[in-house]
Amino acid sequence: MKITTLFVASLLAASVSGCKLVKTGDGEAAADPIAESVETTFDAKLVPALTEKAVDLATLQNAIKGSLDKAGESYGTRVGGAGGGWNFPVKGTATVLEDTRASTKAGVAEIDVDGDGKADATLQLGPVVKGSALRDTTNLYDFSTFRDQIEYAKLGRALNDKAVSKLPAADTELKGKKVDFVGAVVIRSASEKPLITPVSIEVAP
Repeated sequence: MKITTLFVASLLAASVSGCKLVKTGDGEAAADPIAESVETTFDAKLVPALTEKAVDLATLQNAIKGSLDKAGESYGTRVGGAGGGWNFPVKGTATVLEDTRASTKAGVAEIDVDGDGKADATLQLGPVVKGSALRDTTNLYDFSTFRDQIEYAKLGRALNDKAVSKLPAADTELKGKKVDFVGAVVIRSASEKPLITPVSIEVAP
């Protein structure tokens, strides 16, 4: 009987130790801290920070042709040391050449920035979004304030999900439309086509 009691108690202790509960004044568990962080920072801090510092995509691409590192020093933030990519806040006006949301969960808009009829960059439309550019492009989210890498990765995904919720609905046809966008992108080589995670897309009337 004692052995069974001890075994059950140890299981309960293990399950509690794996959870991070925050008590409110009423003694109930608080909301998910990551979701709470996204809700309190996305509109109030992240979008304004990206909008204020965003470099025009055409300007950035011209700078990268000269030197990715010099462009990064002027406009971006590097995560992960010398081997990491450069994260840039970007903005621009472009024509949407393709909108793939009807055929894939990782929907994107291929955009033409310079008017030559060819895709110069890609806007991620979701619902599946790759990367953590929104998390890493500003200094709003400090890794040291999170429990571990897993929690930090969850933050990146939560920011992406929030961004998708702010974009034009899936039934809004973007192909052929002119759009203004603001977002973030990570660039690892001068030859790659930018894969931008937008926080806003405005469709011209």
